Amino acid sequence: QNNQLYNYWTSSGPYDELFYYIRNNVTAVRDDLALMAAGERIPLKIQEYAAMLLELNTKQQIFSAMVVYGLLTYENGKVFIPNKELMDKFNELLLNKDSLGYVHQLAVKSEAMLQATLKGDTATMSRILEFAHNTETPLLAYNNETELAAIVNLIYLAARDRYNVQREDKAGTGYVDFIFYPYQANDDCLILELKVDHTPEEAIEQIKHRQYALKFAGTLGDGSKRYQGRILAVGIGYSKKTKQHRCKVEVLQK
Repeated sequence: QNNQLYNYWTSSGPYDELFYYIRNNVTAVRDDLALMAAGERIPLKIQEYAAMLLELNTKQQIFSAMVVYGLLTYENGKVFIPNKELMDKFNELLLNKDSLGYVHQLAVKSEAMLQATLKGDTATMSRILEFAHNTETPLLAYNNETELAAIVNLIYLAARDRYNVQREDKAGTGYVDFIFYPYQANDDCLILELKVDHTPEEAIEQIKHRQYALKFAGTLGDGSKRYQGRILAVGIGYSKKTKQHRCKVEVLQK
């Protein structure tokens, strides 16, 4: 009507509509919600009849019904969040529903985590990460970087208001774990690399060696700079032996 495009479907109801499906068994699904919000795909055997049940109690029933109603997508035996608009709704759910336990607790720490990162306050960053160990989070088994990425996604959830956050994005001569493209040209750019049983210094060295910062360079032949803020390299290391996190922030470009 006004020559403006809006997301009609996702704007037609609050995040509470998502919570309707999971409310009967939050414990069974919250770890998978955290993983899907980090961009992961969850194995599941779909029950097509689940959408007709009066009560959804098992994880299989809950996710199957969400697939039927378009809240999740099913492909090759796995379910996942299909687009940015729905991802925003899931993130809103994680930030606002305290019954989600540790997932919610970590998400509400995310604004403090972003501010600490921008200030280079690595002591606060490590303390927020260690906070996860004072919760019941089973994701902190950290058998691989997938679980660590899910936790990192939660503790930077608030950053999505200011950044287009991409995971496993092609950059330089490799794929960066997380890259934060600011919506405002003057805001700082972030490149975040995770390492299990390696140091944050090694993570930052990988960022430099593989030239991930080229993602923020202007188009070839175009002298303009799209991003005016600093480019920050963020390394996060986790030791499975000591259960400790270490963080390092380095300015690559001012």
